[in-house]
Amino acid sequence: MDAHSFLKALATVLCVAGVTTVLFHRLRLPVVLGYVLAGMVVGPYVPIPIDADHTIVSTLSELGVILLMFSLGLEFSIRKLVRVGPTAGLVMIIEVSCMLWLGYLTGRLLGFTPVESIFTGAIVSISSTMIVAKTFAEKRPDKQHAELVFGVLVFEDLMAILLLAALTALSVGSLSASALLSTMGRLGLFLLGLGVLGILLIPRGLRYIASLGSNEVLLVTSVGLCFGISLLAQALGYSVALGAFLSGSLVAESGEGKRIEPLVHPLRDLFGAVFFVSVGMMIDPSVIVHHAKEGAVLTVIVVVGKILGVSLGAFLTGHSIRASLQAALTLAQIGEFSFIIASVGYTQKATGAFLYPLAVAVSVVTALLTPLLSRAAVPFAMYVDRRLPRPLQTFVALYGSWVERLRKQSITSRTGVRRLVGLVAIDVLGLALLAICASVGARRVDTLLLGGRALTPVVAKVAIALLALALSLPCWIGLVRSARQLGQVLAARVIPTPTAGSGSAQSAPPVDLGAAPRRALALSLQLLVLLLAGAPLLAFTQPFLPSMSSYLGVLLWLALAVLFGVAFWRSAQNLLGHVHAGAQAMLESLAAQGTASSDDAHSHSAPDAVLPSLLEGMGSWATERLQDGDPSIGKSLAQLNLRGLTGATVLAIQRLDGGVAAPGAGEVLRAGDVVVLAGSAASLDSARKLLRESHHSQDESGYEFFAITP
Repeated sequence: MDAHSFLKALATVLCVAGVTTVLFHRLRLPVVLGYVLAGMVVGPYVPIPIDADHTIVSTLSELGVILLMFSLGLEFSIRKLVRVGPTAGLVMIIEVSCMLWLGYLTGRLLGFTPVESIFTGAIVSISSTMIVAKTFAEKRPDKQHAELVFGVLVFEDLMAILLLAALTALSVGSLSASALLSTMGRLGLFLLGLGVLGILLIPRGLRYIASLGSNEVLLVTSVGLCFGISLLAQALGYSVALGAFLSGSLVAESGEGKRIEPLVHPLRDLFGAVFFVSVGMMIDPSVIVHHAKEGAVLTVIVVVGKILGVSLGAFLTGHSIRASLQAALTLAQIGEFSFIIASVGYTQKATGAFLYPLAVAVSVVTALLTPLLSRAAVPFAMYVDRRLPRPLQTFVALYGSWVERLRKQSITSRTGVRRLVGLVAIDVLGLALLAICASVGARRVDTLLLGGRALTPVVAKVAIALLALALSLPCWIGLVRSARQLGQVLAARVIPTPTAGSGSAQSAPPVDLGAAPRRALALSLQLLVLLLAGAPLLAFTQPFLPSMSSYLGVLLWLALAVLFGVAFWRSAQNLLGHVHAGAQAMLESLAAQGTASSDDAHSHSAPDAVLPSLLEGMGSWATERLQDGDPSIGKSLAQLNLRGLTGATVLAIQRLDGGVAAPGAGEVLRAGDVVVLAGSAASLDSARKLLRESHHSQDESGYEFFAITP
């Protein structure tokens, strides 16, 4: 490679990309599409007499990935990663496991080989950090949304590294549990060592360099550090993207991230454009046309599967419907890691040549859909919230505050929780081992038949499946039982059960006013535990199972989901009755306090004393008095859409002429109303602003998060 070849490739790419992006910007289309089109123009598959050296462009595109991940790390420090880690990690487990299973099953239905189906599952599992960053650059998200999305993306990248290690071993026929565990252990040591040494050395060094007052020196040092750690990660067998992100997070710990970020942005944008051009160069239109049906099916699987997986995982971990759907629609695409996974299968001759361009085509289509889906997230969340049945609306409004309270529980008091989690893990490992052993036994049937056995292949395989099912029954029973106990224990920590001494009389049992919300929370947590245990089990044992056994496993999980769904619906209905009773108690207490304030300044203590027990399980709640001139006066709750926009719900409305318990959507607010709100702390703050502010409110990042329509 000489200097003239390098200059020619770079000039060709940037000139063509400049023309296409200007065109797409004028047409108000995503500029990413312009980059991809430029790649097709300069690529080898489109008969246009403009070409660029793909090797040089691919090398430059690697710089785009590194600089983009470094920029993301600057905005997402290690402290933030630790804070959102538990939630983002759980969401990633549910989402990636579901996508691995859906991708494998779809591949088999499309006629792919088992190995090609495994690669297909991995390809559709990992979202694109590049695409999401581009979308957020055009319209900055609110802080909570950005932290959740980038947290999930980081954990997805870590999972992608494990998948790459496993798939590389599978390509050469040496996939084993020991190799996978070794890879996970080495990755953990790398992250721990780099994190400890980086925290000790990098922030202090950068603070000293920043004190010199030279932006040039600061930029060169920071980018050099980024490339150095990326090279170290690659030398140890990991992705340069992971090294770049970690270097950005370590630099952010110095407190100079806001100063370094604008210095890096021009470099990031330039080489990020080259990355998308390189993607376009790999698209062969003839292969895509020939496999258009497969591409369309995989596109639907990516969009629908990720929306369902991310939204369900995010909601069960305590986020509102709006936040969950917003994150899900933002992550409904695949990208750079999908290309790498597909290239591993192609270069190792483990998959057909069609899978790589198919992955690129699906990535391009989903990338184009991402900005549209992201903009539609809030209206879609409002639409879903308005059409939920009333019991589910009540549950959704309270669930976030329950999970928020659960997160504040002391870790030192969770010995029983750790024991139950260990039992769940043991049952899952037992089921996985039985599935693998049954698969190995079924594959040896032919050998036994050749030795003169009297069994036919079908009878032998059915016998092995029945034997494995019988042996797995204790594990299934133990898993369901442990999940049930774990949900009950965690729910009791949020909504404690009354003790024997809390009754009105010493001999009478106490009245359990929190039974209904505690049961609804327990069932939700049980579903979360089963998802966290069952989704990875189903995803990673699927390739080892015969088709019939895998379908039976899916039916078994669906049966469990139906049983939990029926039980949950009943508990949600009971919860609605509990909320009505609590709202009525709240109105009576407010009325009593109003009367007491006019008669006796001290007589209102009794209502205050009994109110917490009457509202047991209602989560966090607050009151807001509406004044003349507030923009919410004269509007119905349906017009405000308070629950859909903020996640909080209106328990009651206290008025001079009487109150309204659990008001409906048509209730119109008046001046002097005392509105009783329930929800998480963040949703209560947003609800207060919505009731009192008429302009488009913005968070600290400047992103609109609600608005009152006239």
